[in-house]
Amino acid sequence: MHQEDIEAIRQRLTELRVEHRDLDEAIARLAEGVFVDQLQLSRLKKRKLLIKDMIARLESKLIPDLNA
Repeated sequence: MHQEDIEAIRQRLTELRVEHRDLDEAIARLAEGVFVDQLQLSRLKKRKLLIKDMIARLESKLIPDLNA
């Protein structure tokens, strides 16, 4: 993998981690409310899980191939 590919993956990981953290905070604020929009809460949680999976896939790309 080329250095610019690695840097692009690291940059994307940073963006995804920020979005994941922001979603976590939004979910916490939404859940604190008296009237909770369960549909919106569910959508935010699904998005957060999707981002977590994307982060895991990108992190695995940065691990050197042991067969090389």
